[in-house]
Amino acid sequence: MQMSQYHYLPLAPGFFAILIGLFVIVLVLRSVRFAYESLGISSGAAMWLLFASLLGSVFNIPIAELPPERVMSDQVINFFGMQYEVPIVNDLAGTVIAVNVGGAVIPTLMSIYLLALRNLWIKGLIATAIVAAVLHLLADPVPGLGIAVPVFVPVVVTAAVALLLTRRDAAPLAYIAGSLGTLIGADLTNLEKVRGLGAPIASIGGAGTFDGIFLTGILAVLIACLFPQPRQPQWQ
Repeated sequence: MQMSQYHYLPLAPGFFAILIGLFVIVLVLRSVRFAYESLGISSGAAMWLLFASLLGSVFNIPIAELPPERVMSDQVINFFGMQYEVPIVNDLAGTVIAVNVGGAVIPTLMSIYLLALRNLWIKGLIATAIVAAVLHLLADPVPGLGIAVPVFVPVVVTAAVALLLTRRDAAPLAYIAGSLGTLIGADLTNLEKVRGLGAPIASIGGAGTFDGIFLTGILAVLIACLFPQPRQPQWQ
């Protein structure tokens, strides 16, 4: 598999455009932009965070490859109303296990930052464990795609868990649990189910889960608007 084949949109162009539209709305609405400051980052840094997640979603870092099998190529997979792109590959290649930059690397680093900044280690562990457990049960192995969850499930579950555990830190907790809980519960704990699906690339945080992870970032902003807190030291 050539290196260029690791990099592709995690969603069909029309659906990816919807995520871009949500990003533009967050960018334009000044009140929403400043709500991110309750997370402990500046509004400018928040916009770069969301932009980097969108841009990084195109890039996958390969970490392992399963034995060769017949895989799907150049198709669009429909799952719970969403459409996901399958890249063009040799149809006898092995499934490549990869880590998505925008859906795994960036959210993980940001979650660790928020855990340390807000001292949410205990609540973060509890919330992440609950979200991970629920998503593990609801995640589906999808032929040609890998592991996927319905797009709004991570958002709804994360919102409920974050608001039940705390109102004061609901916004950062939503980002942490939504990101790490989805990665662990949907992707990492279901990797053994990838073999035999005919997916050319099984991307952790990529196609199948990226949309849910990205939307939990938007959710964190909305919760911050509903339950604003005094400004925290900002990450520039």
